[in-house]
Amino acid sequence: MQILAISLSCVKRIEYQGRSALTGICKESVAGPVIVTTAGIAGDFQADRENHGGVDKAVYAYAVENYRFWEREFGKTLPYGQLGENLAVSGMTDDLVHIGDVFRMGQVEVQVTQPRVPCFKLGLRMEDESFVGRFHFSGRVGFYLRILKEGKLSPGDAIERLHSDVGQLSIRDAMLALNKNPRQQEIIRRALQIPALSQAWRESLTKKQK
Repeated sequence: MQILAISLSCVKRIEYQGRSALTGICKESVAGPVIVTTAGIAGDFQADRENHGGVDKAVYAYAVENYRFWEREFGKTLPYGQLGENLAVSGMTDDLVHIGDVFRMGQVEVQVTQPRVPCFKLGLRMEDESFVGRFHFSGRVGFYLRILKEGKLSPGDAIERLHSDVGQLSIRDAMLALNKNPRQQEIIRRALQIPALSQAWRESLTKKQK
């Protein structure tokens, strides 16, 4: 497992087919090193602090294997940062990463807190509003990280799994908690038992629990 790219952004306005939004989704790769704190990566910004960023969603990671899948779907190469991620990583696909897992990345230690749930801004970024739904149900959404140990991070840094959560709820399976399906209530119960689950997801899933 390795960090392939680190991408940051300032807040900018994007427009597509009459829709407009201020967003920090337009990220571009940087050479590094970067400083990572509990608040996120220095120099990276979010326009919507209510739904993005914060200690439970300080950094967003996305697997390069997922990038290759979408490149085949679109028939073109996508630059790192295109999907709004801070970290493009290898070997950390949604079926291999669990909520609560702890990893060392360079000097930094992180904990997985929840999957990424796409909003309409991803559709604006991709110039395809239907992409939001495709992304949501693809099982390839990536995940947010809480920072347990601050430090420097650079492209090329190795990633080591320090702890695998006992609940073994993968990012791919966790997304089943959001929509009606035969496993929804099972997944909600499992997710709520994980201490590392983000507060936002804990509140949301508690409302969905029967």
